[in-house]
This record gives sequence, C-alpha cells and structure tokens, in this order.
Amino acid sequence: MIPRRRGIFLHIILKKTNQPGDMMKKVFYCLIIVPFFLASAYGQTTSWIRINQLGYPPEAMKVAVWCSKEDIKIDTFKLMDAMTSKCVFTAKAGNPFGSYGPFSQTFRLNFTAFQKPGEYYLAAGSARSPQFKINADVYQGAADFCLRYLRQQRSGFNPFLNDSCHTHDGYSLYGEMAGIKDSTFFDVTGGWHDASDYLQYSATSANATYHLLAAYRDFSQVFSDTHLANGLPGENKIPDILDEARWGTEWLLKMHPSENVMFNQLADDRDHQGMRIPKEDSFYGRGFERPVYFIDGEPQQRGQFLNDTKGTSSTAAKFSSVFSLGSLIFSKEKTFRDTLTARALSALNFSRRKYGVTQTASVRSPYIYAEENWVDDMELAFAAMHNVVLPKKEKEETARYNFLDSAISYASREPVTPWLGADTASHYQWYPFINLGHYELAKLLNGRQRDSVVAFYKKGIELVEAKARHNAFYRGVPFIWCSNNLTVSFAIQCFWYYQLTGDDRFEELAQANIDWLFGANPWGTSMVYGLPSLGDTPTDPHSAFTHLKDYPIDGGLVDGPVYGNIYKNLIGITLYKPDEYADFQSDLVVYHDDYGDYSTNEPTMDGTASLLYLLAAKEASAGIAKPDTSSHFPEGIHSRNGQWKDGDAGQIQIDHGAIVRGDKRKKKLAIIFSGDEFAEGGKEILNALTKEKAAASFFFTGNFYRNPSFKKLIKAIKKRGDYLGPHSDKHLLYCYWKNRDSLLVTRQAFSRDLENNYDA
Repeated sequence: MIPRRRGIFLHIILKKTNQPGDMMKKVFYCLIIVPFFLASAYGQTTSWIRINQLGYPPEAMKVAVWCSKEDIKIDTFKLMDAMTSKCVFTAKAGNPFGSYGPFSQTFRLNFTAFQKPGEYYLAAGSARSPQFKINADVYQGAADFCLRYLRQQRSGFNPFLNDSCHTHDGYSLYGEMAGIKDSTFFDVTGGWHDASDYLQYSATSANATYHLLAAYRDFSQVFSDTHLANGLPGENKIPDILDEARWGTEWLLKMHPSENVMFNQLADDRDHQGMRIPKEDSFYGRGFERPVYFIDGEPQQRGQFLNDTKGTSSTAAKFSSVFSLGSLIFSKEKTFRDTLTARALSALNFSRRKYGVTQTASVRSPYIYAEENWVDDMELAFAAMHNVVLPKKEKEETARYNFLDSAISYASREPVTPWLGADTASHYQWYPFINLGHYELAKLLNGRQRDSVVAFYKKGIELVEAKARHNAFYRGVPFIWCSNNLTVSFAIQCFWYYQLTGDDRFEELAQANIDWLFGANPWGTSMVYGLPSLGDTPTDPHSAFTHLKDYPIDGGLVDGPVYGNIYKNLIGITLYKPDEYADFQSDLVVYHDDYGDYSTNEPTMDGTASLLYLLAAKEASAGIAKPDTSSHFPEGIHSRNGQWKDGDAGQIQIDHGAIVRGDKRKKKLAIIFSGDEFAEGGKEILNALTKEKAAASFFFTGNFYRNPSFKKLIKAIKKRGDYLGPHSDKHLLYCYWKNRDSLLVTRQAFSRDLENNYDA
C-alpha cells in the first residue's frame, strides 16, 4: 500500500532524459504495489470467516468456519468471485455449533459442491473471508517448502549459514554398561537441531527421518531436485527429500556406531541459557564440546530428580525402523545398504536388552520428553524388518525371530495411541503421536488379521470424532504442548485409514485438521512459517535465527495452541510485544506469535517432518507430477522487511508482502510505468520499447483510463501487447509513508475503488 503521489513514474522518468535510448538504459525497476486484500475495515469487527489460506482442490472437501463474538445466527453464505465480486454460489449455513473459545456463535460453511477453479472469498452476515484459491495446485510445492526448515536446522555443516557448527560433539555420559568411561569422545556431528534450539534427540530425529523416507517411498513424484547433498543450491539428480532423509540416517548411524553402543541425546537443557547462532554454542563448560548420553536402560539425571527411564526399547526400536526402511530405499548402494541392514538388526537386539521406555535427560529444568509407550515402536521395528532382504549370515542369526508374528503381538498391546480421545497428556508422553506400525503391518496382512489392525486406526479416529463433532472447528485434538504435531499425526492416521479401506466417512474430519493448520482456527493464522507466502503466518517465532538475525525459518511448523491453564503455569514465558491475537485468546486455548512464548510458537523439526509427509500426500492426491515451486513458493521469501539471503533461498526479494526484485539468477528486468494525471512522453516510451524490442507493464488509474486525451495512447499500448493493469481508480491515499500499518481507507472504500478501476 503506497500513498498518493501527484507525479507519476512515467512523468518523472521523462524529466531525466530527452533521449529515448538513454531512457531505456536508465530505467531499472519501477514498482506499483496493488493490494488485493486489506486486513479489516475501520470500526469494530465482531464476526470472522476462517479459511484454509492455502486454498482448496476443486474436488476436495471445502469448509470454512464463521465465528462471532455476538450470539447471532446466519442463515446463508455466499461464495464471491474475487475479481468481479459477483456471487457464484449460495448455500445454507446449516445448524449453529454455539460457543467455542472466544466466540459466542459458530457455523461451518460447506461449499464442497462448488468446483470451478478461480480466486474467491466468502461472505456471511457482516463477515468476509480472506481471498483464497480453488485449484488443483494449492498444495503444489508445499512439501518441498518444508524441507527449507530442515536444511536450516542441520548441525555440522549448515547450508543456510554456509558455515559449520557443533564440530566438537561429543563426550560420552552413562556408558558404563558398555565399558565406556565418561568423557570418551565420539564423533556424533551431523543431524538436525531439535526445535529451533540446538539439542538433538535420537527419538525425534529417528521419527523425522522415518517420515522423510516414507514420504519419498510413497510420493517420490512430488519432490524436486534443487539442492546438493550438502544442502547448498544445485542439482545432483537426487530428489531433495532423499538428500535430507540420508542426512538424518547418517547421523543416526553415528549415534549407534556399534552393536553395544547407542546414544539417546546430544546436549541437554543447558542449551536454554541464551539465544545465539549455533556455532557460538559453549554452555557446557568444555569449550565447544557437548555431552552425548548413552542408553543404559536406567534413570538418568533430571536436575534434582531422575527421569523415568525403564528400558532400552523405545529409542532403539525407532533406530531399527529407520535403518530397515533405509536399507530398502538405498538398496542400490550395496555398502550403505548392508550397513543399514546390520544396524537395523543390532538396534532391534538393543531394544530387547531391557524392555521399557527411554526418556530424555535434563539438568536445569523439569521439562523433558516424557515418553511412556514403547510397544508401538517395537511393532514398527518388527514390521519394517519383515521386508528387509537379509544376507545369509543374518538370516541364520535371526531364524529364531518371526518378525510378522512379533509385530502382530505388539500391535495388540497398544491398539489405540493413548492420547486419542483424551483431554490431556504429558509432554511427548505418547510418542510418536501416531502408531506408524499399524499402517506398515496392515499392508503385510490379509483377512481377519488385517481387519483387526485397521480397526485399531478406526477406533482411535472415532474417539477423536466424538469430541470434534460438537464444535465448528471439528476440533478433537487436545491442546497440549505441541498440539500441532498431534494434529498432523491425526490427519495422517485418517489418510492411512482411507488408503487401507477406501472408507471416506472421516474425510471432513481429516480435512478440518489440515485446514486448522493453515488458518481455519480461532486466530485465522497459518501455523507454518511462510506458508502460504502471502498469508497470515508466524513472523516472530521462538527461534534465535529470527530473533537475533531476522533470518526466516521457512517451512517450520510451530508447536501450536495450548490450554489456557497450561500456558499460565509454564516457567519463564514473557510476551515481548502487544498480542495481535488478543481478541481471540480464551480460557480454553491460547496462541501467541511472540518469540517469548516457547510453548505455542517454537518450531519443531519432527513436527515439520511429519507435516512434510502429509503435504506430500495432499499434493500427490491432486495428481500433479512435477511441482513448480518457483511460482507458488518463491525461493526468496526470506524476510518480511525487504531483506534476502543468498544460499538455501534468496533469489526473490519480498517487501511488505510484494515482490520487489525478481530471480537474480536470471538476466531479466521488469519495466513498469504508472500513470494518473499525466501522459506526456508516452509516444517516446513506446518508440523506445519498439526500438529495443522490449515489453513493459502499464498501471493506470481510472482517471487515466477515462481521460479521452489518453485514449490513443492506451490503444497503442494494447496493440503492442504490453500489459495494462489497475493502479486504483481515484489514486486514493491508503496510508502515510511513516505509518504504513494504519489505513486511511476502509475495506469497502478500497474494494469499491479497485472495482471501479477494473471497470474503467
């Protein structure tokens, strides 16, 4: 949005030179920003329509949520063409769902029946939704976009920083069981930082790696090759998803370097003593060395307490599953494949040393990953091992195993992941948040055995549905810490259930969870940094990258909303800026886009990897084989303040939501002129463009288009094939230069002015 100026670019440029040829050499880039969506009109707004900001595929479920602070009702709603503001679809609003969170009344607006691609917005009562797309490409490139966050979180060589960090990891603790003295050095560099801080956990890394490997296995057609194995820009004829999966796999091999050695975590919560760029990490009293914690099956330090570790099974089984799937994915690389196969078996054996769960260790605070279940990990490990091609020696060693029967046995011990249908749970108590083993096992079975395992998924979905059907957001996922991770996992479970059965009865419930992540929630915001590129997404996450350097963390899924009572009782949370979502907080649930709120606005590596799988599934369902990420998710949306960074991304510059510079790798200039009151020099400009065989874009106000003196010039531009566009009808002053966030026009005035410009 720009203020009115009484000159125009066309007029100003001609004052600089009298030579058309010289003019062409001096013009570089003249930008006109035309805002197609304004946040809100003046006056108090009491009703809103929440949408999936990514948009909706034509044949998919399409539902938005109308919500109001007033106890009022609506009868119908309209779907409006965004370009013409003409109504294209009308439907009944259905039954009211009543109050939810900060709202007194809510409705679900179902427009699934409308399938024509285009740009639209919804209107109901006094509320109007943001503009959105209906198109088959709405998820195109989204999974690749999330890979940006994982590349940025790499430890060792970090391609985003083009620098290395944590190269001295690490010195061992708790290795007595294997005869290893404390402080013995092990090379465990690599992997990913866990959650925008710099700890690294085997359990979360293994879960993330498994999702990446599975995404490649199941949806390889949607991924592109724009980066090298080290994460820097380039092509290596390997999809980027596979490069990233291998990065995680190779770190896990370092964390299980031999049959008797396996580590559970690298670093601990001393990490949280301050924000810094990763290579400045020296909080452990040993220079730049960090501790690496051995898995011994016994409780380990937790400040003045001990964690509740009972065995070796949960983490070791996760290792085994990754190595088994990796041996299939990398089957053409014999040496790597054989290493993975051997480690899959040794990790499985390690999981059986002492049955039980392995929890993380903490030194300064009471917060840990308090995982309590492990039989789901064992089920997945045995199911994954069933497909592995074993060498003769390993076959003989494992003859006593029946992988399939063991997987079935473990499946029956935890048929439903315990958080499903529950109101609350401890932090990472039931991890991973989905039983991956059920899906892998069901694909191996037939008849009643298969039906039984599939029924486990159905039961869990029904437990969530029983809660979800009573509110307009179809929300049945508890608002515990990392609620977004649970949301993603539940949506994947619904997807897998459909894949296994073809039963689509839970389609609306599954889509509601996806819609929630991208804006169909009380706050109207996406929970993924930078996705969609011009949507309402997190801008101030709990991350040193953004807080200290204003680096974007593109593709990172933030923790998500928590119950109000959880938020009020957390240690060390302080909001550092006015709450932009204050109107939508409630005793039920809160979310803050503020780096001071680590409980709701901290991105997580494992949650992002799970989301990547889900987005790949959505993209593959649309049947688009090769994504064009450059058009839908430009590789340079690196900052909201006009900056960019070369490297992982950074070819396109964005300022206040508008592209102000194109791809620097391409030798192209965009020549743009605008006009309102004056048109002198127009003939010279067209002559220069013709001489140089160049094209340009012309943005004129309605005043310009209606001026009969300019009719000949406009026709000449049109005849040449140059672009003609709008520049507001009356050249309204939208805001002052020094206070760009405060509008001087209402939404209605802006929309009416723009529509009049289009009419002209």
